[in-house]
Amino acid sequence: MLENIRIVLVGTTHPGNIGGAARAMKNMGLSRLLLVEPLHFPSAEATARASGADDILAGAELHTTLDAALAGCGVVFGATARDRSIPWPAVDPREAAAHALAAAANAPVAVVFGREHSGLSNEELDRCNYLLHIPTNPDYSSLNLAAAVQVVVYELRMAGRHGPVMAPDATPLASAEERERFYTHLEQVLTELEFLDPVNPKHLMRRLRRLYNRAEPDQTEINILRGILTTVQRRVSAAGTGRPPLANSVRMRNGDGE
Repeated sequence: MLENIRIVLVGTTHPGNIGGAARAMKNMGLSRLLLVEPLHFPSAEATARASGADDILAGAELHTTLDAALAGCGVVFGATARDRSIPWPAVDPREAAAHALAAAANAPVAVVFGREHSGLSNEELDRCNYLLHIPTNPDYSSLNLAAAVQVVVYELRMAGRHGPVMAPDATPLASAEERERFYTHLEQVLTELEFLDPVNPKHLMRRLRRLYNRAEPDQTEINILRGILTTVQRRVSAAGTGRPPLANSVRMRNGDGE
C-alpha cells in the first residue's frame, strides 16, 4: 500500500528540504514524490541532502497546480500547524497513517505539505479530506519541513507493518477531481437558487466542502449527488418557462414520500 501513497510538497523554497524529504521517504519505503511549483528544482543541494535517494528525486513529478498532483486520489491529508477559523476533521500522524493505508487499497492517497514559512493556503486545504497535525511542544512548535515528512512516513511504515489493511471496496471513492467537479456544480446550483451570494459567500462553500470531504463519498454516491443537482437545475429552468414550479412537481419515485 505504501506504493499507492503520494508525498506532495507545495511551493518548497529550500531545495535541501526536497532532498531531505526524499531521503526520509526512501528510508521508510515510499517512492512517490510530487512537487508543486518548487522554487528551485532540480538542485545540487537537493541531491546532496538526499544522501543516496537519487532515484526518488529522479522520479519526482513536477506539477504547476495542486489539483494536478492530486489527480486520481481518493483521500487527501493536508499537513498544517495552524488553527483554522472553521473546524475541520483533524488527525495526528498515527491516525492518518492507519486511515491512509486502508484507503490506499482502493485508490491513491496523498499527504500534502505546504511552504516552509506559510504552509498551505485555505484554498489548498479545501482540497483535503483531513487536516494532519503533528502534536509538537506548544512552547516550540516550529518543525522543519523534511522533519515533518520524516514523522509522517515513519508512521506510515509502522502502520503497514503492524496494522490491518482493509480489502478494496467494490466501489472506489470519488477522486479528487470528481469531488472538485461536484463542488463546482454545487456552487453553480446554489447560486442559481439564490441560496448562495457569489459576491459574499462567507464560509458556506468551505463548510459544505468539510461536510462532504468528511463523508468520503464513493463514485456512485457522487454521481447521485450530481444527478440531484442536474434535476434541480432542470426543474428551476422549467419553472422559469411557465411549467409547474419545483415545489409542485417533485415527487418521490415510489409515490409515498419515503
